[in-house]
Amino acid sequence: MNLAKIKEILKADLIVGSSLEREIKMICACDLMSDVLSCVQTRFSSLLLTNLIHPQTVRTAEIAEIPAICFMRGKEPQDLTMDLAKKNDIVLLSTSFSLYEASGRLYEEGLPGCSEYREAK
Repeated sequence: MNLAKIKEILKADLIVGSSLEREIKMICACDLMSDVLSCVQTRFSSLLLTNLIHPQTVRTAEIAEIPAICFMRGKEPQDLTMDLAKKNDIVLLSTSFSLYEASGRLYEEGLPGCSEYREAK
C-alpha cells in the first residue's frame, strides 16, 4: 500500500516529505525505539507509528531504513526532528488517532505488523 492511501486511511496531515507513492509493506507501532530496531526488517519498507516526536525517532528510522513515520494524537515534531527527516528523506505524517486506533485501521486494510509479516515470509 502506498503512503498516499495510508494518509487517507489515517486522515493524516503531511508534515515533511513529498513522495507519497512509496510502498509500505508492514507497520511497526511502537514507542520504544530499541523495540523498533529489533522488530523492523530493513529489506521491507515499513511505516513507524509512534507517539514520540523527538529527533531520536528519526535517527532510529534512519538506522532501520524506515521511509516514513506517523505521529499519533495530532502531535507535531520539533524543528530538529523535521530537519533530520528532510535530510534523510523520511516522510513525516501526523494523525489525530491513537496508536491503537491507527494500528487497527491499517491492519483492517491489510497491512500486517512486524511479527506477522516476518512469519508470513
